[in-house]
Amino acid sequence: MGIQDKMQNAADKVTGKAKEVAGDAGDNERLQAEGRGQQSQADMKQAGENLKDAVRDN
Repeated sequence: MGIQDKMQNAADKVTGKAKEVAGDAGDNERLQAEGRGQQSQADMKQAGENLKDAVRDN
């Protein structure tokens, strides 16, 4: 709910992107998929945080 959660979500997204790029470079489909999944999960968590902020601010 706070800044720590938002920072963790951003870190998870960056880590996911790094995994996806590493998978691309090494032709590792499992790592690519894991990276895309981690990015999607971080996006979903961030959307939840944004919703909480919007509700709190209104």
